Amino acid sequence: MHLMMIRAKKGLGQHFLKDKSIAQRIVDSLSGNNMPVLEVGPGMGVLTDLLLQRSDINIYAVEIDSESIAYLKQHFPDLQARLIQGDFLQMDLHTLFPCPFAVIGNFPYHISSQIFFKILDNRDLIPEITGMVQKEVAERIACPPGSKTYGILSVLLQAFYNIEYLFTVHEHVFVPPPKVKSGVIRLTRNEVRSLECDEALFRSVVKTTFNQRRKTIRNSLKPLLGDKILPEHSLLSKRPEQLSVAEFVELTEMVAINRSS
Repeated sequence: MHLMMIRAKKGLGQHFLKDKSIAQRIVDSLSGNNMPVLEVGPGMGVLTDLLLQRSDINIYAVEIDSESIAYLKQHFPDLQARLIQGDFLQMDLHTLFPCPFAVIGNFPYHISSQIFFKILDNRDLIPEITGMVQKEVAERIACPPGSKTYGILSVLLQAFYNIEYLFTVHEHVFVPPPKVKSGVIRLTRNEVRSLECDEALFRSVVKTTFNQRRKTIRNSLKPLLGDKILPEHSLLSKRPEQLSVAEFVELTEMVAINRSS
């Protein structure tokens, strides 16, 4: 097996998947829909190999590691013209992909949240994502309101995507094995084009309340309101993990009206 030809770099959070059956399950979970697919961090190409075999997608890949780039060029010459060396987080996706595209990848744990924020900022360009991340992060993104793991990413992503937790992946199928389990999730763009509130303020309200999640909403919003006081409302006595996306939109509108008065 050629998996040891590239040294996994800790600084890049590299853990190479070696189980082909799991790779196949990940690739199969992507609908494709005859659109371009961007693989983020292909590494040694275990997903890439299977993606290239699908006739219903046109695969592109972005990789930051020059050693992996050289390996991929050597082993997948058909991909060479669609292999981008660079940092996904820094890419101008609208320039590279003028039309909608899907995203797939075994995302590095240490930047997985940043990858999802990048996707969120380009949500109208990215209707589908299948990603493997740390199990705890996957559960947080997919879980409904009322759970202790429900948090900032849950609300912001669930505002614009339907999210499914597909399956758990154990440590021993990676080289080197990570210290935690992984989870595979699929995000599919919902019908919401824009929120019925100021989206920047919506993000601030979500982040501010969850950063003080042990407090009630009324107390956790004080940094955004200064000396102003919100009128009585049932939402204000709750904690952030109890609020749905729609309730956060309602709360944002309350804050906006109060700040402008």
